[in-house]
Amino acid sequence: DWVKNFRFSLQPVKEIYLNEDGFTDFLAHGDIRYVWLFGAIAIFILLIASINFINLSTARSANRAREVGLRKVMGSQRSSLIAQFLSESVLLSILSFSMGLLLAILLLPHFNLLLARSLTIPWTAWWLWPVLLITALIIGFLAGIYPAFYLSAFVPASVLKGTLSRGSKSSTVRNTLVVVQFTISIALIAGTLVIDRQWGFILHKKLGYDKDQVLLLQGAHMLGDQVTTFKDELLRLPEVRNATVSAYLPVQGTKRNQNAFWKEGQKKDYGSMGSQRWDVDYDYIRTLGLRLAEGRAFSKEIRTDSQAVVINQAFAKALQLEHPVGQRISNEWGTWTIIGVVEDFHFDSFREAIGPLCFNLGRSPNTVAVKLKTTDMAATIASIKQLWMEFAPDQPARFTFLDQSYALMYEDIVRVERIFKGFTLLAIVISCMGLLALSIFMMEQRQKEVSIRKVLGASVQNITLLLTRSYFGLIVLAFFIAVPIAWVGMQRWLQDFAYRIEMDWRIFALAGGAAIVVTVLTVSFQAMRTAMIRPVESLRSE
Repeated sequence: DWVKNFRFSLQPVKEIYLNEDGFTDFLAHGDIRYVWLFGAIAIFILLIASINFINLSTARSANRAREVGLRKVMGSQRSSLIAQFLSESVLLSILSFSMGLLLAILLLPHFNLLLARSLTIPWTAWWLWPVLLITALIIGFLAGIYPAFYLSAFVPASVLKGTLSRGSKSSTVRNTLVVVQFTISIALIAGTLVIDRQWGFILHKKLGYDKDQVLLLQGAHMLGDQVTTFKDELLRLPEVRNATVSAYLPVQGTKRNQNAFWKEGQKKDYGSMGSQRWDVDYDYIRTLGLRLAEGRAFSKEIRTDSQAVVINQAFAKALQLEHPVGQRISNEWGTWTIIGVVEDFHFDSFREAIGPLCFNLGRSPNTVAVKLKTTDMAATIASIKQLWMEFAPDQPARFTFLDQSYALMYEDIVRVERIFKGFTLLAIVISCMGLLALSIFMMEQRQKEVSIRKVLGASVQNITLLLTRSYFGLIVLAFFIAVPIAWVGMQRWLQDFAYRIEMDWRIFALAGGAAIVVTVLTVSFQAMRTAMIRPVESLRSE
């Protein structure tokens, strides 16, 4: 019946790499969600840079107020002033994009090295230059529109009399934009810390098997009937503790299957469940260091083990076997006696919950896993290579280590962590540069106030605290906005893992603390410089 219900489906080759379904189970592939994620982060960083431009343009308004007043007196319309300021913003955006493109060309080789990729810029694509130009125009327009309307609204009489009022409206806008900047930065810091914690959890969690000093010799099927002899010769080497031959290993890139099992005597349609069924040899369990919870492993001395299986605890639970050792189970190929139960171990990545698995004796000679006991790894590998050449002189030995294959299952996390760290550092640097420049201009405007306070007896420490306090409040506000955003976003990311860390308030406290420290260091230096200026230098003309 299953033949009648079998269906084929086609998938375009271009859609395979970033698609979650279809061929991605056994081909190298990416994740479209990460493309959208990093695209969004890039937009956020552009937003931070645009906020810097807006804040600095409005903060420096006093420097251009007289120019605006004179132009209006000479007959300039507000629309022409808006057009001028917008054109300046757009021109600056185009120049910035040109410099950014040059920087991308210079850094692309290092970026590829960091991510183990071979990305290129599609210079010949017809859409590249129009997209870059349109993006530069849009960013320049959006970043410049508020400063243009703000600067062009100055009243000539107030400007030329020197009675220009710096109202609270522009200050509110600047403070809001600073909060937006640091909300993004704190959320990125928190995200980086969560990813780092999850990666540490994966690295240090007990797997249920021993992955250290296990050499994987690939292509053992090329040895044919000599594979058993080759294994016996390996065991003669003093550096080899044990060895096993199987195509099934607890890392991705090795063989997998799915079988239906049911209790003996039950009907398949009413009591079956799906399980992995791995063909292994007598030494598999011992070589990988799997721990027996009940029963025993396979033995060469017991002939009936050819019709026996060893299951994991998840198998017993799924099939509701309270005392599994000695019970018999069936599948499409026959009936088997359970002789042992191994403790659950992670034979897939942490994204998948540990599922049912059973071992049976069978030939699947694709990989030889060799458990070593050596301190001179180079000499041991040389001895194994020499032995391989005696059996397969025309085939070079291809090998890796089990712990390396394990790490490859999570290379996407490593890449995400690296990119997140880079984006976070960039966002913090851009935010702090803007904050430093903004604080310089704002403190220049408050220089006379500071001088008067010093004349009246205020200390440098008190003035520094006064000038820094307002920025501290903005960062605290940004922290309370960023925490729920980062919490929800990282919870969704962690849902991809069946085994994951618990979100901890200390992660967000550390992110907020880091932002506060960076802000205080950025602003307090300039605040101290302002507070230490002698009052006579600011008040001599008063």
